[in-house]
Amino acid sequence: MNGIRIMKGLQWRSFSRCAILRQEVAQAAPSLTIPVPEGVDKPVSPKIEKIVSEITTLNLLEVSELSQVLKKRLNLPDAPVMPMGGFAMAAPAAQDEEEATPKAVKTSFTVKLTKFDDKQKVALIKEVKSLLEGFNLVQAKKFVESVPTVVKADVSKDEAEKLKEALTKVGGIIEIE
Repeated sequence: MNGIRIMKGLQWRSFSRCAILRQEVAQAAPSLTIPVPEGVDKPVSPKIEKIVSEITTLNLLEVSELSQVLKKRLNLPDAPVMPMGGFAMAAPAAQDEEEATPKAVKTSFTVKLTKFDDKQKVALIKEVKSLLEGFNLVQAKKFVESVPTVVKADVSKDEAEKLKEALTKVGGIIEIE
């Protein structure tokens, strides 16, 4: 008989524990929220809504003062001010880096025939024929008449200067890039 009473007492305790747990879960359930689907504005608490509506009524000076007070109270560092142009402040920093690093020396150049003197056209065609390998007289003539054209690309500075000097003597106007 005592065994039955003990069993009923244990059953009662476990039943009462279940009831207490149910009550706790029922009380906690209102704090659980269902996530808001995409594209729908998330509901805002009335307290936040009130603060936002009060802030939107402030003028520019009051907003500045509010910002300073919040920075002090929340211990926030001053954020850098972005100019109207966006990232315009980043350009001088990049310029400083370029000055600090040595500039790369250009090793390959392109020789370009931009114009020529019509009076010396024949001499220029002959010079192009002799300077450029594999050109016959007809190809050299078409080459000269199709200015602006690249005479040679990816050449050393010395070779580019020699080509410029030779073609300039016969009426060509040359650019080295």
